[in-house]
Amino acid sequence: MNGMLLVLIAFVLFITAYKVYGTYLQKLFDIDDNNVTPAHSMNDGVDYYPAKSPVLLGHHFASIAGAGPIVGPVIAAGFGWLPVYLWVVLGSIFFGGVHDYASIVASIRHQSKSIGFVIEKYIGISGKKLFLLFAWATLILVIAVFTIIVADTFTHIPSAGTSSILFMILAVLFGISVYRLKIKLWISTLVGVILLFLSIPAGNLFPLQLNTLTWQLILFAYIFIASVTPVWILLQPRDYLNSFFLYALIAGGLIGVFFAAPSINIPAFTTFSLDKVGYLFPALFVTVACGAISGFHSLVGSGTTAKQLNKETDAKMVGYGGMLIEGILAVLSLTAVASMVNEEFLDILVNKGPVPAFSLGVARFLHAIPFFNLSIELGQTFTALAVSAFALTSLDTATRLARFMFQEFFEVELKEDNKLNETLRNRFVSTGITVGVGAALTFSGQTMSIWPVFGSANQLLAALALLALTAWVIKTKKNFIFILIPMLFMFSVTLTALGMLIYQNLIINNYTLSIISLLLFVLSIILGIKAYVVLGNSKEFELPITEK
Repeated sequence: MNGMLLVLIAFVLFITAYKVYGTYLQKLFDIDDNNVTPAHSMNDGVDYYPAKSPVLLGHHFASIAGAGPIVGPVIAAGFGWLPVYLWVVLGSIFFGGVHDYASIVASIRHQSKSIGFVIEKYIGISGKKLFLLFAWATLILVIAVFTIIVADTFTHIPSAGTSSILFMILAVLFGISVYRLKIKLWISTLVGVILLFLSIPAGNLFPLQLNTLTWQLILFAYIFIASVTPVWILLQPRDYLNSFFLYALIAGGLIGVFFAAPSINIPAFTTFSLDKVGYLFPALFVTVACGAISGFHSLVGSGTTAKQLNKETDAKMVGYGGMLIEGILAVLSLTAVASMVNEEFLDILVNKGPVPAFSLGVARFLHAIPFFNLSIELGQTFTALAVSAFALTSLDTATRLARFMFQEFFEVELKEDNKLNETLRNRFVSTGITVGVGAALTFSGQTMSIWPVFGSANQLLAALALLALTAWVIKTKKNFIFILIPMLFMFSVTLTALGMLIYQNLIINNYTLSIISLLLFVLSIILGIKAYVVLGNSKEFELPITEK
């Protein structure tokens, strides 16, 4: 099997799916640009602010991608390239793409509130409270882990810290130029992208050497500021410009694949069980995660993206299209490591990790482009820097999303003397509490010990989001099979994975992870029962499964 063929097949399938299945979903959701989106009707200049579709795609893609579609497929490749490839392609088209697109559309039809708000409307307020609490806790874990990862990266690669600071300054200038000085987007983009790539050698010239603790404190200050400032001045432009890193990485990697024409050297299938990963089911579907479907995407789509959607038709490109682009990145990641000799791949994966394995594979593709003349060493550096830049993007996006979850949790009918809820909903207070709890978890030393449960928690988010979206689609009296099947499948994956985590950690007396896994298991059962009771009594649920 040739890697070029794998990439070509995936590319054709994704283009076809976007045109055919994406259009079907667009009609099913009654997408109409005559409907005013909340970005306009609720414009507050801070969180609700319309963005042009390329800018919003950049923000959304940069936020959902991170290192997920790279790390997940690389680790899962231990099962063999075939199961990973099939799940990435089919998952992106029929699971992740549907999940992401529906999350954005459902959100804009509900004042661009989170999936928790949708749960409250169709399942009940107690379900909303449980979901928001779970989502907020999951995001706190993301904040803590990514703070550790980014701070360690900046400590060991000081040039990356300098370049990242330059990115921030450039983003602010870009935001001002587009939204205040009204300079054309293409002009600002051209200048911005040039300066973006020049900041890489600038970082090498002036590396900022600080210890890990100092970087962690700087990062906590940064994510607080990033969470409370208007999206147009930092979040939108930074993610938009950063996305060009990933676009360049994907484009260069894909072009390199066609010049290198690498053979696939790892087996198509190896085993049903991997050490430290688990059985093919459910481990494959939990491990690949962002490369096919991820619950984090629903938080981004209904959290920041929906609040910036300029018009309803943009949701297809941003939501469904963004997931398919991520699927292409996952296929590229798989091809990059599958082109290695199996012994080399396993050696790098075990001793150095998935990112170095991906970086080396892509660097070889870039090196194969005759007119590019890029050394493998420089290609590895560029690839690793691009991945670390997106870890930082996920960090500040997660902070703003956690703030939204916290605010919505206390969003109730306020009495005149109920000042506490009003205070807790203040964006500065809610952000301060969120960052404070994230910092406490970071400095506790327990962060990485509970990280293993994140994969299952993330996919539980996807299952719960699909549950809420299924309820919404049923209530709109539409064909709901397209979203019911992914929901049932993701619940089966999640419950099996959590059950295994409970058992495995009880055996080794790791009661902390066992209790957390048990709580997540019970949470999913409770929300599932609540949904079944509500929908079971719904007349819409009994309608023939045909579109009206």
